[in-house]
Amino acid sequence: MLEPVAGVLVLMARDVDMDGLLAEALTLLDAPGRTFLAIAGAPGSGKSTTVETLHDRLNAARPGLTAILPMDGFHYDDAVLHAMNRRPWKGAPDTFDVGGLASVLARLRKADDTVAVPVFDRDLEISRGSARLIDTQARLILVEGNYLLLDQAPWDQLAPLFDKTVMIAVPESVLAERLRARWVHYKLSNDEIVQKLEDNDLPNGRTVRDRSRDPDFILHQ
Repeated sequence: MLEPVAGVLVLMARDVDMDGLLAEALTLLDAPGRTFLAIAGAPGSGKSTTVETLHDRLNAARPGLTAILPMDGFHYDDAVLHAMNRRPWKGAPDTFDVGGLASVLARLRKADDTVAVPVFDRDLEISRGSARLIDTQARLILVEGNYLLLDQAPWDQLAPLFDKTVMIAVPESVLAERLRARWVHYKLSNDEIVQKLEDNDLPNGRTVRDRSRDPDFILHQ
């Protein structure tokens, strides 16, 4: 909706549910050329599940026209993070190859060739290069990741590369529960889980919440 601010009309983020998000994505599919929908959110907000659900629904309506590009594929390798003394903070904004992501998005924007993209393997805790192919048939690219809307360098270079943006909003207490369950699943000790939550995951979530630019849409989960 539009709200006046000091006499100027400013476009405000609009709340959507999954049906509304599907409708917006279908509108992007009808637009000329290849389009990009960025879906961001804190760790544990359900980005991957949301994007996979949206992809499945789009594929049912318009088969083969949508592809997923996960930001997590651009994690720096553990060897790089050790050299940076940042391995314990893997997942923080400075532990990703943002330039690499921007370069892949620019290649995808041309839509003139098949592009191989990396995918993060959580079981192995590494990014697998060229693990997914996005061909020229894909007209809508669903880009998902924590920091896609971060309003600080170098992440802000991504802003002009997206046609529409979505932020998934989840209360921090819910995020903490989901993240704890994730790390229990991966058999971390209680002390390791506390360290993960308090020193990395939840601070990263606050960064997403407090330092992202306004999205076009907000999806409450």
